[in-house]
Amino acid sequence: MERLKGKVAIITGSAMGIGKATALKFAREGAKVVACDVVAEAGQAVVDEIAAMGGEAFFVAVDVTSAESVQALVDTVMTRWGRVDILVNNAGITRDALLVKVKDGEVVDQMSEAAFDAVVNVNLKGVFLCTRAVAPIMIRQGSGVILNAASVVGLYGNFGQTNYVATKAGVIGMTRVWARELGRKGIRVNTVAPGFILTDMVKKMPEKVLASMQEKVPLGRLGEPEDVANAYAWLASDEASYVNGAVISVDGGIVIGT
Repeated sequence: MERLKGKVAIITGSAMGIGKATALKFAREGAKVVACDVVAEAGQAVVDEIAAMGGEAFFVAVDVTSAESVQALVDTVMTRWGRVDILVNNAGITRDALLVKVKDGEVVDQMSEAAFDAVVNVNLKGVFLCTRAVAPIMIRQGSGVILNAASVVGLYGNFGQTNYVATKAGVIGMTRVWARELGRKGIRVNTVAPGFILTDMVKKMPEKVLASMQEKVPLGRLGEPEDVANAYAWLASDEASYVNGAVISVDGGIVIGT
């Protein structure tokens, strides 16, 4: 079943991990995929994989922190395919550190402004810039779907992630604003909040750490990128036509305090 047949989907951060899984899933569902990332070689490889399965896709190198870069992306898509039906704001980074680290009553380390600003610029400002760029197109079309990547930590907080949690909580807040503002224009805006997902980066963690993470999940396993991609695909489809302003947790049931 091709639930997204003929839809044009922009997916940021699609060179690897959840973004890559989402690009491949959308292509299998019949969407025309615009793969976007700062990592050109890996991004092009995703496009080649989609082409090999008979899908339509092309790659655009984009810096989501730059309004000019984002607008160039959208202009390229409009020139090539003439519309934008789906935007998946998936691009994100981490720069973890304690707010302050104290030893023997003395501050020995703290989160830097650079680390805070870098995460805010990609994870929060990037979502704002991409959504602002596609919204006028979707308004003219009278339809569209915007999907934002949050995280369970945006709901519950997490040790050592002041910057990351702030951005993910902010994304949830922006989603709710845009669901109100854009819903009356025929545009649905929703957020997916993944839990512990086995991306390539996570797989490199020590076995002991992975085992500890898994123990906290009621379903007894860590998530796969495809688990999140499946949620995005459903939200992007007409099957979710009355879902707007929602935060869908894809986390195996992990909750605060576990």
